[in-house]
Parts: sequence; structure tokens; C-alpha cells
Amino acid sequence: MPPIISIVGKSDCGKTTLIEKLIPELKSRGYRIGTIKHTSRGFDIDRKGKDSWRHRQAGADAVMVTSAETLSLVKSLATHTLDDLLPYFADMDLVITEGYKHADKPKIEVYRAECNHSPLDLQAESRIAVVTDAAVTVAAPVYSFDQVKALADLIEARFL
Repeated sequence: MPPIISIVGKSDCGKTTLIEKLIPELKSRGYRIGTIKHTSRGFDIDRKGKDSWRHRQAGADAVMVTSAETLSLVKSLATHTLDDLLPYFADMDLVITEGYKHADKPKIEVYRAECNHSPLDLQAESRIAVVTDAAVTVAAPVYSFDQVKALADLIEARFL
């Protein structure tokens, strides 16, 4: 199964933007990258009246919609861990998550001075790097937001 790295930080501080920059950099190096976005608000990709929505309304526990080039799966889950999701990413070289700050996975923290008063209270061994626009002292390498290649070098050396 592929390794997982979680991109964590406060809301609206650049996690998605960092992931958008990391993916093409890692893909240019020949890696297959999967992502998992965690949300505490819930979500719904089924549209009322569409066939997949109708299947779920009829009681299906899992509905997959496919086309020639893509697939989408909506599956009812009780509780799960990140490791439970890995079989869906077996053909990837790396899985990057957005969120999951409490999961027992390596983390890259995104920290902006305007969003936070201090870095997150993470276990030192789980924080592998910090991407920031501020001067911080943490027990991990610190990168600026324009050092995506250097951050990808770290990921490649440690996980790929």
C-alpha cells in the first residue's frame, strides 16, 4: 500500500493551494498521486433526481458511477481510519490527505501568521515539515510557500 502524508493546518491558510502545487511537481517526477480530502461538515456528490441519488434513496450502501475515463464511488461507512481507505489507492505511489490532523500519519503543517497565533500542537515525531510565511521554531524542516520543489525533494527522499 502507498504511504500517506497529511497536509494539516487551520482553515483557509493554504492547504489546498499547497496540494495543488505539490501534485504536479511529484507527477513530473513520474509518481502516481492520490488525494483524500477530509471534511467535518459532510458532503453530497449525488444530485437529487439523478440515477445514483435514486439508487442511494432505494437503499444501496455503495453506488459507483463510471464513464470511459473516470469513476466515482459513494459508499456508506460506519467509522473508518485512513488505512481502511488505502485499498482504493493501491495503484498510487503516494496518498496526500488534506486534513486528518489527529490521524497517526506523517504531517506537513501549513502555517500562516495571519491565520494562526502559533503552530498546531502536533506530536513532534509526526510533523515532518512546516510550510510557512513566518519565523517559527519547530523540530522539523521549515519551508516557504515558494519552496515546493524542495518540499517535494523531502517527500521523495523519505517516502518514495
